[in-house]
Amino acid sequence: MSYLDLTEYKHYSVLPEVDIDDVEAIQPGWIGRKLQATSRAIDARLRKRYSVPFRLPYPDTVRDWTARLVDPLVLKKRGIDATDEQFLSIDADAAATRDEIKEAADGAEGLFDLPALDTADASAISKGAPLGYSETSPYVWMDEEALIGREEDRAGRGTGD
Repeated sequence: MSYLDLTEYKHYSVLPEVDIDDVEAIQPGWIGRKLQATSRAIDARLRKRYSVPFRLPYPDTVRDWTARLVDPLVLKKRGIDATDEQFLSIDADAAATRDEIKEAADGAEGLFDLPALDTADASAISKGAPLGYSETSPYVWMDEEALIGREEDRAGRGTGD
């Protein structure tokens, strides 16, 4: 199972469709196997924090990661100069993708909204709660002070007397 099939990969990839078609024509099924292996690698990295493999509909973030990680592999398979600026840019994007996946897998600082592991909530982002709590209105103290003052006036002396 892969998060992208060949048609979806063409939509998510930054590569021209002709390059993808060329590789598929040279070795049919190779891209599909790379998409599947990359999907499983993403799952392996995220397994401790998220409910993987993800269920349909797959999160767009995960689908984008899959395409960004497979793009340099397709270029290498097609054949490209390793110093080509386009390849260097796509390879750097794949490295940034691996960093994003590591960040998502970080249990304390993961900042991606993906389905959580073993929870009823469909999100791994913890929800905020009130940071303060008050039993009474902020104006109640004035009412209390007025009541004490009236009782002292009626009694003709102060509270501490």
